[in-house]
Amino acid sequence: MNDQIHTGGDQQHGELGDAEYAEFMELAAQEGFDPEEVEGDLAAAGHGPLPVLAVVGRPNVGKSTLVNRIIGRREAVVEDRPGVTRDRVTYEAEWSGRRFKVVDTGGWEQDVLGIDASVAAQAEFAIEAADAVVFVVDATVGATDTDEAVVKLLRRAGKPVVLCANKVDGPSAEADAAMLWSLGLGEPYPVSALHGRGTGDMLDAVLEALPEAPAQTFGATIGGPRRIALIGRPNVGKSSLLNKVAGEERVVVNEMAGTTRDPVDELIELGGVTWKFVDTAGIRRRVHLQEGADYYASLRTAAAVEKAELAVVLIDSSESISVQDQRIISMAVEAGRAIVVAYNKWDTLDEERRYYLEREIETELGQIQWAPRVNVSARTGRHMEKLVPAIETALAGWETRVPTGRLNAFLGEIVASHPHPVRGGKQPRILFGTQAGTKPPRFVLFASGFLEAGYRRFVERRLREEFGFEGTPLQISVRVREKRGRKK
Repeated sequence: MNDQIHTGGDQQHGELGDAEYAEFMELAAQEGFDPEEVEGDLAAAGHGPLPVLAVVGRPNVGKSTLVNRIIGRREAVVEDRPGVTRDRVTYEAEWSGRRFKVVDTGGWEQDVLGIDASVAAQAEFAIEAADAVVFVVDATVGATDTDEAVVKLLRRAGKPVVLCANKVDGPSAEADAAMLWSLGLGEPYPVSALHGRGTGDMLDAVLEALPEAPAQTFGATIGGPRRIALIGRPNVGKSSLLNKVAGEERVVVNEMAGTTRDPVDELIELGGVTWKFVDTAGIRRRVHLQEGADYYASLRTAAAVEKAELAVVLIDSSESISVQDQRIISMAVEAGRAIVVAYNKWDTLDEERRYYLEREIETELGQIQWAPRVNVSARTGRHMEKLVPAIETALAGWETRVPTGRLNAFLGEIVASHPHPVRGGKQPRILFGTQAGTKPPRFVLFASGFLEAGYRRFVERRLREEFGFEGTPLQISVRVREKRGRKK
């Protein structure tokens, strides 16, 4: 396993050592790339886990509008009513050259216990996974009792907080923002998320509050347990699986979907190794609140995945693979976590169901063919012994790094044997590349022209065939040489 090198390297160089970096930059200069741009590309691809910023506040204060403003594009759904459910709750953003993740917590609605309870629960899930918090208050309304309830929650959590006084559309409204000093969270930043006014000053404060890297160091602590998130839609058996691997009843199991209310972190010894399992079963569903419950589950899953190194995705093999299953898998892939897929309730399948399940896996889950698969029964304990080897395999793939020299020899073979198709009379080709980071493996390829999506998928498939990377998503970015001639 000599090729799986884990070099610390200079932080600016990603995971490239000094000698490897110098050799790589010389190659880039020979091919006509701007050294500063190449350094920026390496820094972007070489980052470790990003710090997480949670945007919290009561309904209709403009959280999703602010999230869209922070990430620089309209992705978070904005509607003039509380309770708008979205598939994604986590986005990547950049400000003043620093990258971070944003968790949007819009989308809850009033329930039978009152708005205070639902706001607090929503905020709690997001704050748990966050390194800093933007607390959004409607300056035109002022601080409400619900806002005061969230303030108490923020004080208990002890996370850095930036107070955003939203809907300040002009100088005349700044007096409204000043009234929010009364919340005791420090300076309120007057902002118009809709028009962009004041967001720069607020984001400068956010960067001061965010750590350079997230507090969770992913098992870097000597002897620290690796973090495994159990994720899946409600009632697929996450709590039963946790109890089975623990060998005791650690979590309440009930046939009613979503009986797990709070994430449960359990230290469990398996295969002679201590692991930290996070049970992320959905929330207790209430009558008439199906939409909100699904949103809570999405937010809670996102929070658990952000804290984990690997996600064990549970799928109920007795039922057809659903859109929700695919959505949960996409969440783990986009977060860049190692993945193991566990097909639960395998002992209940007959031959016909197994046949159709295999077809579903081929058609519906083709995007994660690289993830180790185990067929288990959380109820009987069937094949539980296969879970740890699958987890270890996926974590090994997640941490694998290919040295730049070997990678470029491999890329040269690909270009020679399978060149990119000619498009518009030109044939783009990969000039060179490097693996700038691990956890997950992140590659930067430098090319003479635009590489089509199909060719990028081909390169990823060949990378997996050559170097393994079992159980981990690969992140591949391509930089195209500007048309300014080769530098001599």
